[in-house]
Formats: sequence, C-alpha cells, structure tokens
Amino acid sequence: MARRRLLVDLTPLRESRDFRLLWLSQLVTTGGRQVVVVAVPYQVYLLTHSSLAVGLIGLFQAVPIVVAGLYGGALADRFDRRRLQLIGKSATAAASLALALGAIALRAPLWFVYAVVAVAAASSTIDQSARSATIPRLVSRSLLPSAMSLGQVLFQTAAIAGPALAGAVLAGPGLSWAYAIDVACFLPGAALVWRLAPQPPLEDHGVVLGWRAPAEAIRHVVHDRLLVGIFSADLIAMVFGMPTAVFPALALGVFRIGAGGLGLLYAAPAAGALAASLLSGWVRGVRRQGLAVFIAIAIWGGAIAGFGLAGSVLWIGLPLLAVAGGADMVSAVFRSTILQLSIPDQLRGRMSAFQMMVVTTGPRLGDLEAGAVAALVNPVFSVVSGGVACVVGIALLALALPEMRRQVAADEEGRLAHSQKLDGEHQGRAGGDRT
Repeated sequence: MARRRLLVDLTPLRESRDFRLLWLSQLVTTGGRQVVVVAVPYQVYLLTHSSLAVGLIGLFQAVPIVVAGLYGGALADRFDRRRLQLIGKSATAAASLALALGAIALRAPLWFVYAVVAVAAASSTIDQSARSATIPRLVSRSLLPSAMSLGQVLFQTAAIAGPALAGAVLAGPGLSWAYAIDVACFLPGAALVWRLAPQPPLEDHGVVLGWRAPAEAIRHVVHDRLLVGIFSADLIAMVFGMPTAVFPALALGVFRIGAGGLGLLYAAPAAGALAASLLSGWVRGVRRQGLAVFIAIAIWGGAIAGFGLAGSVLWIGLPLLAVAGGADMVSAVFRSTILQLSIPDQLRGRMSAFQMMVVTTGPRLGDLEAGAVAALVNPVFSVVSGGVACVVGIALLALALPEMRRQVAADEEGRLAHSQKLDGEHQGRAGGDRT
C-alpha cells in the first residue's frame, strides 16, 4: 500500500482514452521541442560568443508569449480546443522547419533566428493553453493532481531525452538536423490530437476577443490573492533561479565539456524532476498545497546556488541540478492543481493561457537576467546570486501571503462548491459587462 502511494498514479491514463491520447501526443512533441531548447541558444552562442545575446532570446520570446497568453486563452474559451492545439502545433513545426533551413552552414543572420523564435513562442503558447484547459474535462477532479504529475513525467522524460539527443546531434550531424527532429515529431503528435473528441465550449458564455478578453483575465487574477501567489511564486523562481542562458558559456568556456557536456547540464534538472514525478503518488494526500509550493521553490533556489558554488566539480553540480529539478516539479504540480480546481470551465482557457504566459515568460526573463549578470560579472556569479535571490524572494512572498501558506485543499464537494461560486460570480460580472 505504501509503495502504491509513493509511485506515480497511472489511473488517469487507464480510465480516460482522451487523456491518454493527449498525454502521448504531448510526449512526442515535447521531445522535439526540448531538442530546440538546446539548439537555439547553441546557435546564437556560435554566432555571437555572447551570453547576453543568448539571454536576449528570452526577450524576443517574452513579448509574443504575453500577447498569445492574453488573447489565446479567449480563443480556447470560445472555440474548439482540439483545433486550436492543431493550429498551434502546425505553426510551431513550420517555425522549426524555417530554423532548419536557416541553420545550413549558419547562413541565417541573428535577427532571423530571433524572429522565428518569436513566432514559435506565440504558437506554442496557444497550443499549450488549449491543452491545459482541456485536461480538467478528461479526468475527474480527484484525479487532477495525478494527471498533473503524469504531465510532469512526460515533460521531464522529454527534457532528459531531448537535450541528450540534442548534444549528440549538435556534436555530429549539426544544427539543421536538430531542428528537423522537431519537425518530424509534429506528425505523430498532431495525429494523436486529431483522434481526440471535439472540445468545443460547453455553452455560450459570451467570451469576447477584443481588449476586454485580456482585461477580464487580468481582473480575475488581481482579485484572487491565491492566484496572485502561485503566479508570483513561479516568477520569483524562474526570473532569479533559472540559469540556462549561461549553460553554453559554462560548458564551452568555463567547464570545457563541449556540446555533449552542454546536453548534460540541460538534462540534469529534468532527471531530478523525472525521478520526483515517478515517485509522486503522495501528492494526492497533500492538503497544504500552497505551503508546499513555497518550500519547493526555496529548495530549488538553494540547489541552484549550490550548483554555482560547486564550480567545475560536476559530480557535485549535476546532482544539485537534479535536486533543483525535482523541487521545481513539486511546485509545478501543486501550482497547476490549485489553479485548475479554483476556476470554472468557462475561464479555464484564459486562466490556463495566463498560466502559460507566466510559466513560459518567467524562464525567458530569467535567461535575460542571467545573461546580463554573466556579461557584467561572470557566469558563475550569475548562477549563485540568482539562486540566493530566489530563496530570499520566496521567503518574502510567503510572509506577504499568509492565506497561501494556510491554504488547504478541500474535499471533492468543497472544491465543487467553490467552483460553482466562482461560476456564479463570473456570470454576474459577464452580465454586467454585456449591459
């Protein structure tokens, strides 16, 4: 019994055909995207030999992510979420094809790489927003934490295999082949999504697509301190504690471990997160989920700072990156669970998009911060100072939001009542807007 509680809960995959299809689709496409995650900064570093230029990738991704996050969620609440996923995946694959062609003999200029990455960031955000908003329809409310853990299993599996494959491909066939892998992964991923049942809006809730669409999402977040807490916590972790922008400089200039070693740096956090997700059967029993988020992020920041202090002693540094990845996985599961169980279905598209905006913009801003500090001081100082700032920042947030520290996951009926209450409040606001 104890062993079953420890291991990841596979019940959502057994009970829901559509969740199984969606999970397999995301496993394939995420694997391809993780190859690109390594290939793009590697290409930019080869073109410029600048960690700041690598960090600027995040800036060119952040703006389209914000726009797609604010408006893409309204699309997911108004149109078929399955079709939106297909559109997003298709545009992302087209962007990788453009990068593959541009990477031949490094002919593509830096501005071209930045521009294509921006398009891919927007289309990927629309895809992920529609997918996240679909998951609560496919599994029961009590199984949602398990479904989120399974999502982490697939993501971390891809995040290990993708960078490892990227390191081998970059050291061998080259950049174009790395991008071509992502294009190839699109085909089975899209075919699996196509087999899903249609996911249209459950009913007409008067979702608008003009300026009121992002305004309504922002207003809902601002008036819910629990949502403010989970989004702020993620931003603190990613902006200060995300050191991936300096990985190329560390691998090629400091540690001198080459492209293959670069893949290890990217894969180590995912290895820890995968181990944590495979042993995540206990998450269904955690009631103080907000407090768990704070603790997990503090561990993340401390482990990142430890990695920086370990320097070139990789047998210490890589395990610390793995610990950081495991802590991040725990934080992600509880943040997603709190979000999805505290909002009604007609807001899930916009709130999921808002979450994707935060989750994907945070690391890009973190890349910019890490790259800028590395350029001003050095890469090692960038890693250590970012980890320390993350621990201090999350401690201050925990003090500022006692309601999140004390948050307790309600039982099935309590969550349902809360969702219905929010549903009624949302309909009242929507009615007032229409008049």
